[in-house]
Amino acid sequence: MRILLKLSGEALAGPKKTGFDEETVRKVALQVKQLVDNGTQVGIVIGGGNFWRGRTSENIDRTKADQIGMLATIMNCIYVSEIFRSEGMMTNILTPFECGSFTKLFSKDRANKYFAHNMVVFFAGGTGHPYFSTDTGVVLRAIEVEADYILLAKAVDGVYDSDPAKNPDAKRYDTVSIDEVIANNLQVVDMTASILARDNKVPMRVFALQEEGSIVKAATGDFNGTTVTCD
Repeated sequence: MRILLKLSGEALAGPKKTGFDEETVRKVALQVKQLVDNGTQVGIVIGGGNFWRGRTSENIDRTKADQIGMLATIMNCIYVSEIFRSEGMMTNILTPFECGSFTKLFSKDRANKYFAHNMVVFFAGGTGHPYFSTDTGVVLRAIEVEADYILLAKAVDGVYDSDPAKNPDAKRYDTVSIDEVIANNLQVVDMTASILARDNKVPMRVFALQEEGSIVKAATGDFNGTTVTCD
């Protein structure tokens, strides 16, 4: 089985809300190692929100702001990759543009070669283009490398019909179709990513990262969260 795990930058920051919380990252690493040791191929996409939220600034051109965000995701992947290595895993980082000796240039063939050697593959730098989020990046990479599932580790434990932080009566879905996600703007991922997932039939599992063992549980399908289907 091949999965693509999406982590938010904010999740890696832990209670500090910025930068990195090493213990949080280490807990992620130990779960991923358990999956890899059991034969699961794991790709990872990480957001950059612990460093940069450029779209909130009115003083920076959108293209430049998005480029800074792409670089933030690369910093995150380099850091997390090193924590993974310290836990005994082999890793490699692929980007859609050249970064000198820091990363390798993405290609499907290169990613498949790394997966075949039991490496955890980090897909950094988003799509390489402005105006696309890491949501779109993770769905695009999942399609390209033919992942079986996208695992979306979030702050909330699934998909709700309204914001559970604002509505105590919000209903959580155990299963929801991507068509319903799009029709009701449920914001599992952004709209561009949602349509891309629908058109290419990429299922997703949404769960809370902070729950004990949540990544392993989501990968096996026995988890507390929401399955987004594309049937």
